[in-house]
Amino acid sequence: MDNPVGSLANHQKSLILGTLLGDGYLRIISGKFNAFLEINHSFKQKDYVDWKYSQLQNISGKPPSTRPGKNGRVAYRFYTRQLPYLTDLYNRFYQSGIKVVPENLVLNPLILAVWFMDDGSKCRDNDLYLNTQQFSLESQYRLINKLRDFGLEAGLNKDKEYKRIRMFKSSIKRFEDLVWPHIIPSMGYKIGDDPVETTRRSPDV
Repeated sequence: MDNPVGSLANHQKSLILGTLLGDGYLRIISGKFNAFLEINHSFKQKDYVDWKYSQLQNISGKPPSTRPGKNGRVAYRFYTRQLPYLTDLYNRFYQSGIKVVPENLVLNPLILAVWFMDDGSKCRDNDLYLNTQQFSLESQYRLINKLRDFGLEAGLNKDKEYKRIRMFKSSIKRFEDLVWPHIIPSMGYKIGDDPVETTRRSPDV
């Protein structure tokens, strides 16, 4: 079940890290096996899932497939193979089965872009959010500090009973400049990109 091509490429590691900050989950069936990554989105984001699969195909099993969800929703997902690298990430990202942000996480523009495509949004008033409600306050403050390493200033915004990260308006343009080269065409709507320019951007990493 090990990676048949050796160690992962840097862009694959970045994609996985961005996914873990977003909607992705690592799972271990038992202590005898390595961890695997589940990538699971709404079928409406089929192009996005297919793009992730194309980037991780050499470490994945079957192509993405649909499954019924709650309230008539349809999910679209695939799984990677079980890999020692993913087990190492599991040990960093999970404490007692709860996903956390590891202290030694280092961000880069591709990680930011995948994280945003997974869990980001931009509202009509130009506010930009990263929906980090799944993380504890400690992990969210850790992410804010790591964003600051890129010269990005952000704070926490209350969303019902939970909190999420809101990018300060003074940092939105810099954030967009960092992630736009990695945003795939089907996800351009999230950042309010020009539709013409979006179609010109290559979906390759």
